[in-house]
Amino acid sequence: MSAASAFSVAPLWYTTRSTAVIGFVLLTFSMMLGVASTQRALTGPSWPHFATQTLHRNVSLLALLFVVAHIVTTVADSFVKVGWWAAVVPGMSHYKTGWVALGTIAFDVMLVVIATSMLRDRLPLRVWRGIHFSVYGLWALAFVHFLAMGSDAAHGHWGLWLDIGAAVLILLVLIARRGRPDRPVPGGYDGPGASQLGQP
Repeated sequence: MSAASAFSVAPLWYTTRSTAVIGFVLLTFSMMLGVASTQRALTGPSWPHFATQTLHRNVSLLALLFVVAHIVTTVADSFVKVGWWAAVVPGMSHYKTGWVALGTIAFDVMLVVIATSMLRDRLPLRVWRGIHFSVYGLWALAFVHFLAMGSDAAHGHWGLWLDIGAAVLILLVLIARRGRPDRPVPGGYDGPGASQLGQP
């Protein structure tokens, strides 16, 4: 069966699969950019610091868009019974309750992180940073959810290697960050109003 024929038979299922993969890749890329945006050593005349931060923000919003599409198509697909409440309330899914709950928690945290980031100018820096650090837990939850639930990650398929590759990339970025001689930008912010955050 061709890809087009398979999609026509189960469009929601294939859309759910594809949006999950793209969303996870974008989330991983966003994490890498977020770590990179805290380091001055990665900036230069041709690539100012705020460019990394802007890219990080836009990739995060794009990841959220694909995650929402993944959730909508998953719930709308009648092949398994997940339910709309399971999208925001952990443990409400009738299908693989525990594994789906991990994705639900990751989505809830993602909403909080993005919402508070958009309101960053109105929040104390310490509060914003504390909330933003939860992205590490968010990514870990998404990693396990993708590994346990993804059809492409099961039984040693290519999705498994995608998951492993993403974990290796995140680990390498964190190791590289720790090895940088310069100090991080306070709060990872170097855009307009940065001087108000105590940045020299």
